[in-house]
Amino acid sequence: MKFVDEATIKVIAGDGGNGCLSFRREKYIPRGGPDGGDGGDGGSVFLCATENLNTLADFRHQRTYQAGRGENGRGRNCTGAAGEDKTVAVPIGTVATDMETGQVLADLKTDGETVLVARGGWHGLGNTRFKSSTNQAPRKTTEGTAGERRQLKLELRVLADVGLLGLPNAGKSTLISQVSSARPKVADYPFTTLHPNLGVVSVEAHRSFVMADIPGLIEGAADGQGLGTRFLKHLSRTGLLLHLVDIAPVDGSDPVAGARAIVKELRRHSEALAAKPRWLVLNKTDLMPPDEAAEHCRRIVDELEWTGPVYRISAVSGAGTDRLTGDIMRSLEAARDVKQESEQESEQDEEQDEERSG
Repeated sequence: MKFVDEATIKVIAGDGGNGCLSFRREKYIPRGGPDGGDGGDGGSVFLCATENLNTLADFRHQRTYQAGRGENGRGRNCTGAAGEDKTVAVPIGTVATDMETGQVLADLKTDGETVLVARGGWHGLGNTRFKSSTNQAPRKTTEGTAGERRQLKLELRVLADVGLLGLPNAGKSTLISQVSSARPKVADYPFTTLHPNLGVVSVEAHRSFVMADIPGLIEGAADGQGLGTRFLKHLSRTGLLLHLVDIAPVDGSDPVAGARAIVKELRRHSEALAAKPRWLVLNKTDLMPPDEAAEHCRRIVDELEWTGPVYRISAVSGAGTDRLTGDIMRSLEAARDVKQESEQESEQDEEQDEERSG
């Protein structure tokens, strides 16, 4: 199935049913009072994340999703049935945005997570509701209100701990196939990767993380060159970026210039993404003698004025990848510990504030 990470759909909640105008009419009871029932509430539309989907391709064929209308009320104080809700299944990682207001209505990150995106209309009232001591035969009713209608933009953002950045042919697909069970297409031409690939990297028993490989960037990507920056959104949830640099490009291009171009496009696309922790991974060290490879790596680091973590690897042979994945695992675990401690401190502060106010 073709990978589709954006879609536009219309969701229409059901209108509420109208209240009924009716009077009790039975033999020997010529002046029966009002007995008009209320209408039923309109059905609502929900989005539900499911692990059984991994693309938004189905939404190319069906773009409108509508819940049921509430039934009108009936005589003998019978309330109309509520409209049937509509639940739309989407992949985990889907973000739903109201196209009119720009409001993010849902960000579904776990299997089974469900969010209301269009509320059904309220039921109308039957004339029984308006009976009073001064009005024994009311003829007043109300109509049900309209259900919400929204035009939604759906975006699928893959859930990964680590994202791979780099020019086409930097070796990203080779690396993810080396360290995980993912088997992306690998070939010696640009843009082999046409959609994000995910791989689970197992460091040891019960210790693993998810790595994402996106199509390579080129200079001018923010202006739509190559495959553009469309796929960069898939790195927005990652905690760490690996910047892969080919130290020996077959086209003779300068690795330093290529690395700078990637950083430039990253910043043009999103300052928040550019601010994420980023490690420099110098790849294809197996293509030259060790001394020459070491000298190339030193030159790249010096010219980039790089002060962060640096790793030398061969994605093809796997040299250096064990150290890289081990350090990634420890870094992610440390970040999770810090986050948990921060959340616990926030909860304790809230409890103390409640005790003081109480």
